[in-house]
Amino acid sequence: MRFKNLASGSTGNATVVEAGQGSDCRRLLVDCGLGIRQLEARLAQAGLLVSELHGLFITHEHSDHIGCALSLSAKHHVPVWMSEGTWLALGQPDLGDCLRLARDQQVIDFGSMSLHPFTVPHDAREPLQLRCEDGQSRLGLLTDLGHITPHVLAQLAGCQALYLEANHDAEMLSRSRYPAFLKRRISGPWGHLENQASAQALAQLKHPALRHVVAAHLSEQNNEASLVRQTLAQALDWPEEAIGIASPTLGSDWYSL
Repeated sequence: MRFKNLASGSTGNATVVEAGQGSDCRRLLVDCGLGIRQLEARLAQAGLLVSELHGLFITHEHSDHIGCALSLSAKHHVPVWMSEGTWLALGQPDLGDCLRLARDQQVIDFGSMSLHPFTVPHDAREPLQLRCEDGQSRLGLLTDLGHITPHVLAQLAGCQALYLEANHDAEMLSRSRYPAFLKRRISGPWGHLENQASAQALAQLKHPALRHVVAAHLSEQNNEASLVRQTLAQALDWPEEAIGIASPTLGSDWYSL
């Protein structure tokens, strides 16, 4: 199994997860928060075509995560998994036989890998994040949540790779020019994860087989990659360069498990 982020941040989010080889290879796009032309360009940079995607998993209805998902599914007849709450929040779009409703801890058979959705605290209708397994390794994808819960930690235990939100530095956010209501929303229990909270989660999820950590959804105004690397590396007792960063424009490298 391997994964690559295509874009991460408030301007758009999309991550490819791939498992299996040859005719058994399956590729899942987790979130689709880009325009179709931009998505095609990012996939091309990753050596992929839209037609090579076997499914979409949409974590929640916010525009930087849904993007072109509905039109892509309709054009290419790609199945789309989302929670019923997300579907309702989007206005109950008619996806025909491509609609797949996902639920907390209801395992999805995706061929060469299994998908394990789980609920998170975020200001959306029914947000789900995801763990992917191929029988040998586990990948956890966790963004867009205001705080870490015991349920989240249980779902991510034993992962060999983590794609983890580190949205903002608390002090930088407090000093920013954002209006007070937006600061409250971001820093609140249903907003986004700040660096220290991400580090505390990593300290609890650390185990000898954890190989990759990629920090995601960094705020362009209220965070810095160097600060994120320093904070997360300290929690893991890793060198700072071992922490990957997913950027809005470049995404990330491919990471193999």
